Amino acid sequence: MSDNRQWAREAIRIIEADFQRSADTHLIPLPLPGLPGIELYFKDESSHPTGSLKHRLARSLFLYALCNGWLKPGAPVIEASSGSTAISEAYFARLLGLPFIAVMPASTSIEKIEQIAFYGGKSHLVDDPTRIYAESERLAREHDGHFIDQFTYAERATDWRANNNIAESIFQQMRFEHHPEPSWLISSPGTGGTTATLGRYVRYRQHCTRVLCADAERSVFFDYYLTGDASLRLDHGSRIEGIGRPRVEASFLPKVIDAMVKVPDALSLAAMHYLAQRLGRRVGGSSGTNLIGALMAARQMAEAGESGSIVAILCDGGERYATTYYDQDWLKAQGYELSGLMAAVAASVERGEPLPDTILRANI
Repeated sequence: MSDNRQWAREAIRIIEADFQRSADTHLIPLPLPGLPGIELYFKDESSHPTGSLKHRLARSLFLYALCNGWLKPGAPVIEASSGSTAISEAYFARLLGLPFIAVMPASTSIEKIEQIAFYGGKSHLVDDPTRIYAESERLAREHDGHFIDQFTYAERATDWRANNNIAESIFQQMRFEHHPEPSWLISSPGTGGTTATLGRYVRYRQHCTRVLCADAERSVFFDYYLTGDASLRLDHGSRIEGIGRPRVEASFLPKVIDAMVKVPDALSLAAMHYLAQRLGRRVGGSSGTNLIGALMAARQMAEAGESGSIVAILCDGGERYATTYYDQDWLKAQGYELSGLMAAVAASVERGEPLPDTILRANI
């Protein structure tokens, strides 16, 4: 057996051992007093060792790269990321003793940059978010490393039938609930890998569950879902870190999604603050986006006279956004006034009132 093959074998053992030391993430109920008969749960991915949903993805990407023979001892791993994936990948790179470089928009929160450094990674910041792909490829060539490329490989690296599968975990945890088969699963798209996993799994297991994808305001995914135009491009990145993309990514599979909504950024942030109040701890902006998606699905069920359950993804904790989304001066500088929108979210949850009609929707 070659030295590289022997090294990869040991690397896989190390990652699998780390997985065995980890527990599953929690499923947290969030009562909806204004929508009786509908039960909402949040799958809390912030409890992973690296604090976000991306821990699952990073593990899968590293195993995929190892099994494909793409990683080698001492060679750097490079990733294009808005932060959370890079944090998780820096963790796994450190486990294997590999250098790690994260190529990120310059607007990425300082807390994320510091966490990457904590795990031994380096951050390479670019002013133009649309350049993170080309910069990652360049660095991989120059350093004889590997661009791990979450946006291409997320959906294929994850085993959607089992093994580190968030969908399987949700259905196992729902077994003893009043409505064990969710009517809806809600996820926002970063790479598109999570929605692909959810959509494939419910089809494979023959569930009637529908998948709703809640997109960010500055993102092409919703428009791609409507038009099928893969050439769509934006000249700026998303303001909700971790979700929304300026181009259509290979891992985003619209045909496994049943419905989509496009949520204004201000409403996502207002929902984030409301959810943080309800849970008694801070959550990230994408969790606010997912709450809006869940409320849209719940209202559709209520209008159809349906009862049942909804599970949404709580992607990461809010400590990563202390100097941005949770800083009143930052919000004011960005032109956000959230109090009225927070009241609207509260009215929807607590009294079943409609959300602002600024949300775009498809198939819901």
